[in-house]
Amino acid sequence: MEEKILTAEEEAQLLREQTRIRREKLQKLTQEGNNPYAKTRYPVTAHSAEIKENFERYEGQEVCCAGRLMSRRVMGKASFSHISDKDGQLQIYITRQDVGEETYTAYKKDYDIGDIVGVKGYVFKTQTGEVSVHVTSLEMLSKALVPLPEKHNGLANQDMKYRLRHIDLIVNRDVKETFYRRAKIIRAIRAFLDERGFLEADTPILLPLEIGADARPFKTHHNALDLDMYLRIETELYLKRLIVGGFEKVYEMGRIFRNEGMDARHNPEFTTVEIYQAYVDYHEVMDFVEELYRYVATEACGTLKINYRGVELDFSKWERLTMTEAVKKYSGVDFSSVSTDEEAQKLAAEHGVGLEEGKDSKGYILAEFFDEFVEDKLIQPTFIYDYPVEISPLAKRKPEDPAMTERFEYFMMGMEMGNAFSELNDPIDQRARMEAQAAKKRAAGANAQVDEDFLDALEHGMPPTGGLGLGVDRLVMLLTDSATIRDVLLFPTMKPKK
Repeated sequence: MEEKILTAEEEAQLLREQTRIRREKLQKLTQEGNNPYAKTRYPVTAHSAEIKENFERYEGQEVCCAGRLMSRRVMGKASFSHISDKDGQLQIYITRQDVGEETYTAYKKDYDIGDIVGVKGYVFKTQTGEVSVHVTSLEMLSKALVPLPEKHNGLANQDMKYRLRHIDLIVNRDVKETFYRRAKIIRAIRAFLDERGFLEADTPILLPLEIGADARPFKTHHNALDLDMYLRIETELYLKRLIVGGFEKVYEMGRIFRNEGMDARHNPEFTTVEIYQAYVDYHEVMDFVEELYRYVATEACGTLKINYRGVELDFSKWERLTMTEAVKKYSGVDFSSVSTDEEAQKLAAEHGVGLEEGKDSKGYILAEFFDEFVEDKLIQPTFIYDYPVEISPLAKRKPEDPAMTERFEYFMMGMEMGNAFSELNDPIDQRARMEAQAAKKRAAGANAQVDEDFLDALEHGMPPTGGLGLGVDRLVMLLTDSATIRDVLLFPTMKPKK
């Protein structure tokens, strides 16, 4: 017999009916003096994975376990269920003889899939070899008033998975594993930096001005100060002030906010780590990135060869190309032989590369060629370095080629993963670039300003410094084989449902 497929209205009606029945059970339990929300604690002594992985030690021993009831198979005077805790699922065996008539009857009639239960009993193996707990005491710790999604179909679609992440975590073990690994990745990044003497800093999230950087900020208002304020779009300028202040190695991991588009790789709030070290340049930062990624991959995944969407990425091998070399390799156009803006504009027209108004110099055009012909080809770990000064307002110019800067980005799977510079520490050059950038944003209608406090800090002298910013969420995507950034954010930004 074919299983009947319910319409959306029929599913909604079924859910309402199941919820009504569960509320009636709650009322009955409460009237009988068994309020399922009354417990304030339960003395858990062991979890599922620990018991199953150490059966010889636990066999015959009494344990107290707690978790969500995920299945129930009633067989007269004895029943089997599975409970789910932080580590996975564990089978429990319940008999009327062991828990008593009243408790066993309540288990059959008043307990539902999704309820939180506490069990005490001794560890054994069933005839089929499954490690289980023979229950001697059973308690309801919390009543679930809404049923879990149907077992085989789960949540209806991806949108519902993100909106109802709490349910997604209950019914999909793989999702929970993604966030366990995310935590492991973040711990590994911090351990790598802490072991190398970096100081973790906390800098402001609310800023009193909109800086001239390209990213668009979120705006709010501080009532007590009667002041418009902006959520930070980076942590860079404050961290550099710490370098000026005498810290030689600093970093910050935290949320960044950009009022921009959303897609598989972008969310309005995301996590970065920015790292600054005095007395090193961008080539040394490249070496640092390789070492960091090898460390984190080994700690989080146990290997340097990572499978992402069916492609094996090898973190032990990194290619290094200048932007000019990369454009020549993938488009055939050699910008090293281009000497004027007019020549570059002609090449753009010949190759169908569109140019934004005011962005038609050689440097901008080189960057457009890179975006058009190169970025999506960079699958294996690749550094692209020596960026045009037009698109690098905070990077130091190359002494031998002032049109270029000592900047690199690195890519995997056609995705930019991080950005780094030999930091600009010339306060006069920095002011000129910031003022030009702010003027462009003001011309486009923004309220962009120059950060005078940062420039004042530079005027007190900042040592030669290498800086790096990397997207933590994209790294987690790679190391968990996740298709979109929403898969690695517990609660991605969503438009509220009506």
